[in-house]
Amino acid sequence: MTVYLDNAATTAMAPEVLEAMWPVMHHAYGNPSSSHAIGRRSRVQVEQSRRSIAKGLNCHPSQLIFTSGGTEADNLALNAAVIDLGCKRIITSEAEHSAVIKTAERWNERTGVELAVVRHLPDGQVDLAHLEELLANGPKTIVSLMHANNEVGVMIDLERVGALCKTHGALFHSDTVQTMCHYRFDLQALPVDFITCAGHKFHGPKGVGFLYVAPGLKITSVIAGGGQERSMRGGTENVHSIVGLAKAMELAFSELEEHQEHIRGLKRRMVEGLRARFADIRFNADSDKDDRLYTVLNVSFPPHPKSGMALFLLDLEGVCCSSGSACSSGATLGSHVLRTLGFHDPTRVSLRFSFGRYNTEAEIDRALEAVDRVFAGVTA
Repeated sequence: MTVYLDNAATTAMAPEVLEAMWPVMHHAYGNPSSSHAIGRRSRVQVEQSRRSIAKGLNCHPSQLIFTSGGTEADNLALNAAVIDLGCKRIITSEAEHSAVIKTAERWNERTGVELAVVRHLPDGQVDLAHLEELLANGPKTIVSLMHANNEVGVMIDLERVGALCKTHGALFHSDTVQTMCHYRFDLQALPVDFITCAGHKFHGPKGVGFLYVAPGLKITSVIAGGGQERSMRGGTENVHSIVGLAKAMELAFSELEEHQEHIRGLKRRMVEGLRARFADIRFNADSDKDDRLYTVLNVSFPPHPKSGMALFLLDLEGVCCSSGSACSSGATLGSHVLRTLGFHDPTRVSLRFSFGRYNTEAEIDRALEAVDRVFAGVTA
């Protein structure tokens, strides 16, 4: 039996989401921009979904722009900040998602937009004192820092960072792809200008997400075409996936506290099982701590002759996870996050286990048994 522990990469769609999407694919097949009855039916589905999502986040529906996912939303936020809002500097971190890093680098290389990198503390946290130093001087700026790191689970305080940005007149974008629907958001209260979402991270469909844009910010589309999404994102809307996204969010928020308790219990079971098996087990960036993202555990295993093949061997054992650093063979550069944060060790392998709604305690136990077999000979 396969044990899927790569939920930070993507999640299985909830049955309720599939049930919500099927009637839309079957009956609401019109173009939402068409004026006839079937087109209007599709438009109603899109706008009802937008209102449902806005209600869950406590914002106005007009502040949500549907996109193809988190990567497009990240790109749209940074591009809009430079093109439409006059930002001449981007402050970010080398541990960000590549959608942010590469977009920032492109603006720097092609147009000379200043790129500044904030430091991290030894435990992986963003150095807010250094961020304040960077913000104290310089041109109009957008700060882009993810709410929770997708590999090691380090989190920032959105209110604190947002307030710091406001004090210095900077815009604030946060990639919330890993935390959306795993925590509650009150966007009327949070001092953020842009946040991003991808539906497939919380048991919704792939290929759909959104960008939230704070009131008063006027941006234009970077995808030329029709006037969809109030002319902020051209292209025919992905109607059935938008409906699925809204349903996934509704489902997540309806049982969020139970979900959090369930996942935290699975993560504790994994941590305790690993500690019982290995004297020299490490959790990168303290990913085992309660103040880290509760869905992610990044584990550095003791040196072992099979370390370089650990990911492959676990896959053969039926355990799906992801690699967090270079294998011992040196065949790949490994995780840029672990290198940036100082947790890369070429003698050890780091693996990310990430937990979802449908994981069980029995699956955690089977994963631990598989780890035993892969790392046989390394004892507590």
